[in-house]
Amino acid sequence: MKIVLAGGGTAGHINPALAIANYAKKQDKNTEIIYIGAKGGMEEKLVEKAGYEFIGIKVTGFSRKVSLQGFSKNMSTIKNFLEACAKVRKILREFKPDVCIGTGGYVSGPVVWQASRLNIKTLIHEQNAYPGITTKWLSKKVTAVMLASRDSKKYFNEDKCNLVITGNPIRGEILNSKKEDARKKLNLDKRPVILSFGGSLGARRINESILDLMENVAKNDRYQMIHAYGKFGKWFIPTLEKRGVKLDSHKNLDVREYIFNMAECLAAADLVICRSGAISLSEIEALGKASILIPSPNVAENHQYHNAMELVKNNASEILQEKDLTGESLIKKVENLIENREKLKELEKNAKKMAIMNANERIYDLIKN
Repeated sequence: MKIVLAGGGTAGHINPALAIANYAKKQDKNTEIIYIGAKGGMEEKLVEKAGYEFIGIKVTGFSRKVSLQGFSKNMSTIKNFLEACAKVRKILREFKPDVCIGTGGYVSGPVVWQASRLNIKTLIHEQNAYPGITTKWLSKKVTAVMLASRDSKKYFNEDKCNLVITGNPIRGEILNSKKEDARKKLNLDKRPVILSFGGSLGARRINESILDLMENVAKNDRYQMIHAYGKFGKWFIPTLEKRGVKLDSHKNLDVREYIFNMAECLAAADLVICRSGAISLSEIEALGKASILIPSPNVAENHQYHNAMELVKNNASEILQEKDLTGESLIKKVENLIENREKLKELEKNAKKMAIMNANERIYDLIKN
């Protein structure tokens, strides 16, 4: 079988594509895969590191600003789109794939569209509860739309497109991680464990509020904390130490730039504080974790808020919007949950109920069919 994958811009679009590729190769080692992404984008490094052939095309997004600069940018975007379509068409004719799969981001547009025009079977995967512009545009042109969220069906015309609930593909190491094993590996004791992160780049507002929470925890060391401050949060540790919290004196506080062993940290946690990116939420659901979600207000169509609200409506998480986020408000929410074990267990149980554990199998079955 020959598969073309396309997706980019953020890890939330790239990792599902790689999960699909890895599972397909695991099922049939003779599967041939090429990945088409934005030249110079995040996907280029991640795909090559994963061992798949990467072909770069030039794509850019549209500006929504009504200005001469915005008009100029949009004209350039149209030019890039048409050139990308021509290049993609040539790639598809040469490779002759059995199926083409888009996982979101601007780069999916020209790839999946051209595949559909060449009568190649096409699939798109939408990770978020609120579908993106590219997904909406392609939904009537593809063989099937794979949805992670049941709630997102209401945003499509079901008479004009084929919708299939698959869930988000989840990494094997997440699915196989166990709480007790993870705690042993991380040298954690029986005190509650709080895991917090704001993405690979970091989120300043989250870092600032976690700073207050960590300072509060350090007064009596009643909790254990793991926090990743991200690429732009290098000020976090010096600021913490200026406040009198020396990490060497508080072994229950684990602060780092990035969490490379997320499977272990997530498995060990009693409470997770994070953004509401689709893949993070799918992993939280898979492991049945209680969470406080802080949606990013700086994303397209405010999709992180919609992602978070799907869990909140199912009593599977609590939300704290960034406009309401302070050290004080976060400390209050954390203490109300950690000290209320019944509430914590209820969130865990309801999160687990929402999980689609066989997403990889569902997607692969759809690809084969």
